[in-house]
Amino acid sequence: MSLQITSPLTFEPVFMERIWGGRRLESLYQKHLPEDLLIGESWEIVDREEAQSVVRHGPLRDRTLHELWVQDRQLLFGDVDDTPRFPLLIKLLDAHEQLSLQVHPPANIARSLGGEPKTEFWYVASALSGSKLFVGLGRAVTREEFSEAVQAGSVADLVHRISVKAGDAMFLPAGRFHGIGAGNVLVEIQENSDTTFRVFDWNRKDDTGQPRQLHVDQALRSIDFNDVTPALVKPDGDLLVTNKLFEIRKWILETPRDVTPQGEFAIIFCLTGLVRCVDVDLRPGEFALIPACLQDRQLHSRADETSLLRITIPR
Repeated sequence: MSLQITSPLTFEPVFMERIWGGRRLESLYQKHLPEDLLIGESWEIVDREEAQSVVRHGPLRDRTLHELWVQDRQLLFGDVDDTPRFPLLIKLLDAHEQLSLQVHPPANIARSLGGEPKTEFWYVASALSGSKLFVGLGRAVTREEFSEAVQAGSVADLVHRISVKAGDAMFLPAGRFHGIGAGNVLVEIQENSDTTFRVFDWNRKDDTGQPRQLHVDQALRSIDFNDVTPALVKPDGDLLVTNKLFEIRKWILETPRDVTPQGEFAIIFCLTGLVRCVDVDLRPGEFALIPACLQDRQLHSRADETSLLRITIPR
C-alpha cells in the first residue's frame, strides 16, 4: 500500500546547550526547554549523524528526517539532487551573550582542513535594543595584519558591526568573518555543516575554567580578506536571498496561497500571527515541512498580521 500523506510534517526540536545561550526561546516561543540549562540553539530541521529531526505527528510519527530522505525522497521532496543527507540545517539561535568571532570554510579549502563548507543566512526574529551583528571586516587588512591583531588581542577591532532590529536579514557566504551580538534571536538557514573555526572568544572561559579552543590557523586560511563592510539583505519584493543552496522568501499572508507548485516541497516558519495548512496550525517560532506530494498545499492566515518565511531549494 502506498504511503498517504495528507498533512504537513512537524518535527521535535533538538536543543543545544551553549555557553552563550539563554532562555528566550521559552519566553518568546513557548519552547519546552530543559530545566536549568542555557539553550543557545534549537535545531529544528536537521539530518546529521549527531542529531536528527523526528516527526512529531501523523502516519510518519517517530521517523527521522534521514529515513524520509533516504527512503521516500521523491514522494516527500520531489525532484531534488541526490545527496547523502538532507542538504539544509535550520536552527533558532538565542544569543544571550555575544558569540565568538569565527568563520566557516569555503568549499575549495574545507576538505583540506578536515571540515565541511558552510554558507548561511540569518533572519533577525527578535533583537533587544542595541543588538548588533558582526559581519565581514570594517576595513581592508592583509592576512598578516589580521594575524598580528589576533596575537595582540585586538582582532575584535577589525570586525564590521551592524546595528539590527527584528526583520533584518544577513547572508553569510562561506569565508565571511562573523559573530552574533548579545540580545539577538535569529532564524539560521544553512548548508548542512557544523564546521566552525573560532578566532576570538572575548577571553571567555569554559565550565572548567579553561579558555575555549580557538582555530586561528584554519581561520586564517578560510577568511575572505576582501570582504569589507558587507550590508544587510535588501529584499527584492518578497525575495530575501537565492543561491544554489536555498531560496528564502518572506510572505505577508493576507489571502490563501499555495506554498509551492505540486511536486515541490517547502519548509515554512511562522514569524507572526497564525498559519494553517490543512489541519496543522503554526504559531510564531514553529516550522513545518510541506511535502511535495501533499495535495492541499494552501497556506491560510488564521490571525491578523500573519507573516512567514518560505524556504525552498532551487531546482
